[in-house]
Amino acid sequence: MILPQFLILAAALFSLGVYGLLVRRNAVMVLLAVELMLAAVNINLVAFEAALRTSQAVGQVFAIFVITVAAAEVGIGLAIVLMIFRNRQSANVDEFDLMKW
Repeated sequence: MILPQFLILAAALFSLGVYGLLVRRNAVMVLLAVELMLAAVNINLVAFEAALRTSQAVGQVFAIFVITVAAAEVGIGLAIVLMIFRNRQSANVDEFDLMKW
C-alpha cells in the first residue's frame, strides 16, 4: 500500500493552503487556499478508506460531502467578494472592515 505517499501529498497540499491563507491579501486567493486545504482533506479521506479496505465506500462518501460543501463555499464566498469589490473597489482582505459596527 502506498498510504504514506498520499499522506505526504495531502500534508504538502494542506501546508500550501495554510501558507496561502496566512500570506495572501487578495480574497480570491484566500478562497483558493481554502480549496487546497479541502482537497488535502479529500485525499486523506479516500486514502484512509482505501487503506482500511472496507466494502463500504465511507471515505468516498465523506469526500463527496466535502466537495459539495466546498462548492457552496466558493459560490457564496465569491458572491460576497464581488459585492465588496463593487462597493470598495478592492479585494484586499486587510480592507474588509465593512461588517464592523
